[in-house]
Amino acid sequence: MTSPAAEASRWLNASSLTGEDILINRQPFPFFVARKVLNEEMMSSFIEDFPHLKGAGYLPHEKDECGASINSLITQFTDPKFADTIGENLGIEKLSQYPTYVSISRTLKKRHGRIHTDGKSKIATALLYLNPEWTVDGNGCLRFLKRIDDFEDTVAPEVSPVYGTLAAFKRAENSFHGHLPFEGQRLVIQVAWLVSAADMERKAKRGKLSHKLKQLLGWFGGRQGKDAEGTAGQM
Repeated sequence: MTSPAAEASRWLNASSLTGEDILINRQPFPFFVARKVLNEEMMSSFIEDFPHLKGAGYLPHEKDECGASINSLITQFTDPKFADTIGENLGIEKLSQYPTYVSISRTLKKRHGRIHTDGKSKIATALLYLNPEWTVDGNGCLRFLKRIDDFEDTVAPEVSPVYGTLAAFKRAENSFHGHLPFEGQRLVIQVAWLVSAADMERKAKRGKLSHKLKQLLGWFGGRQGKDAEGTAGQM
């Protein structure tokens, strides 16, 4: 019997990023949205193997924190052929030549999602969502925008972060994107292709430091909660 981890690499392939149903835009900056790129049968395995991260926001991918199916999925996500197909949709020749940085987010705080363009160290970014369902109010849905100061001035319909949706864009001075404030669970894997290996190393160091700080703050917050419970029990 084939394990879920072994099957994962078959669910994410370059052919899922081509076809008439793929939304591809080149103006005001290159981006595209592909839906149903993952088989529904893998959903439970991916959710089970998704890391239980301590902190909110994006944290660096650590293999030992993820289950086998997620690690296998990320291997396919960063595969050169898959990367080059993403690049073709964005007008980037041989995207696979650039180093990658993988980060994962399990939860968000309301402070996340502000409109930004991404830093100049990035060539392109792709987001793969793994949420079984989503809210209908639009909060937490990715928006590609014309301006840095208006969430309503959208370039295309907002992208609901539901299972199997992949959104990618080329970094530009006007690649404005973000989402309305949302707090809670929002499963997403992000792959960024960077200008240089030095950029990748710097980003990895910052990511690991942030991860350790969030783990420490999570532990400290948990200790405070326990102390508060103990105090409440004595009142």
